[in-house]
Amino acid sequence: MQENNTAFGYQLLLDLYDCKEGVCDDLAHCYQFLDEVVDDLGMSKQAPPNIFRSPTDQFPDKAGLSGWAPLIESSVVIHTLSLKNYISIDIYCCNYFDVNLAKEICKKFFMPKRIDEQFIERGQNYYKNESSYHALTVDKSSGDNPEVTVVKKATGYISGQ
Repeated sequence: MQENNTAFGYQLLLDLYDCKEGVCDDLAHCYQFLDEVVDDLGMSKQAPPNIFRSPTDQFPDKAGLSGWAPLIESSVVIHTLSLKNYISIDIYCCNYFDVNLAKEICKKFFMPKRIDEQFIERGQNYYKNESSYHALTVDKSSGDNPEVTVVKKATGYISGQ
């Protein structure tokens, strides 16, 4: 069993802007990314990656690819939007991984001009024997001052609203 202060999982969300021309439509290249990033980060594949081309006749503004690599520890997901050379990547793993290495791998594969990132520790109360809170929600849509809502497990009381 893990220490009480350890999160259950770690999630890195990356938004890659102005990627190298052509990579958003390259099935083989994106498959290779999904295949290699798992090994490079020391994760374990549950199955080979899957990647699909979006149906542009139905969704012309969503032209691109979507794919994922299922992991024993969770998954790596990629979505590309060819019209803007934009890629979103979601790496979720139950084991801590090197965030800087993950970003470097993405830079090497896709050569974005800009990367926005979010890193989230998931299940922070998972390993605790007793937790006094049922849910914690953080809403960052208001800018620099996120709104935090806490719902206590025992009473159902909602604070922060």
